[in-house]
Amino acid sequence: MIALAELNALQRDAFIGALAGIFEHSPWVPAGAAATRPYPSREALHAAMCQVVCEAGVEAQLGLIRAHPELAGKAAIAGELTAHSASEQRGAGLDQCTPAEYAELVELNRRYRERHGFPFILAVRGHTRASIIATLRERVEQPTEAEIATCLEQIEKIARLRLDDLVAD
Repeated sequence: MIALAELNALQRDAFIGALAGIFEHSPWVPAGAAATRPYPSREALHAAMCQVVCEAGVEAQLGLIRAHPELAGKAAIAGELTAHSASEQRGAGLDQCTPAEYAELVELNRRYRERHGFPFILAVRGHTRASIIATLRERVEQPTEAEIATCLEQIEKIARLRLDDLVAD
């Protein structure tokens, strides 16, 4: 963990580097929040980074969504997840899927990506394999515009959890 005061005092590049994993493969998010330091709380820092995403425009937001791995997907099997993603997926038990659960996840992920053009995103902390699969079943048929908004909400939740794990007030 890093103290918020220490994080606020870092040089710009070090600040960005320290927060680079908060938004999956998207250091542009903390880069956008670096100029408005110091932050009085984790909540204020999180809000500032979420504002960067909100103001980035649809193409950047879609890039952020597409930077996320599929749940129990090829990157997980190949061991190519970021440390954050690997830990989150393990915590939800996705590394212990039965063959039937894994087959259903693969098929639902395929259908979701074909329909929407990006991976299904869910803040999995607190979820089980069954609840993840059920949520994916529900969301696969939603309109793409609604799924973009839902994915961005889930990314904000993921970022908040990661920030809470990394930064001490």
